[in-house]
Amino acid sequence: MSKQLIEGIDFYYEGPYMVLTEKYHLEKGYCCGNGCRHCPYDYEAVPEPRRTVILSERSESKDLPNT
Repeated sequence: MSKQLIEGIDFYYEGPYMVLTEKYHLEKGYCCGNGCRHCPYDYEAVPEPRRTVILSERSESKDLPNT
């Protein structure tokens, strides 16, 4: 039996897309390999070269000043 997802806690919508939160991923317990935005597992199951690209983009976005 699967858990009922709660909007705003387990996911949110960005336009037509459902975005899963870090909390959801932590409860799941592993990286699914899809390159999810809030993956807390450093995309360990994402195949190269995509993994390196995603990690690089994440690092660059953290370096940008908040405006």
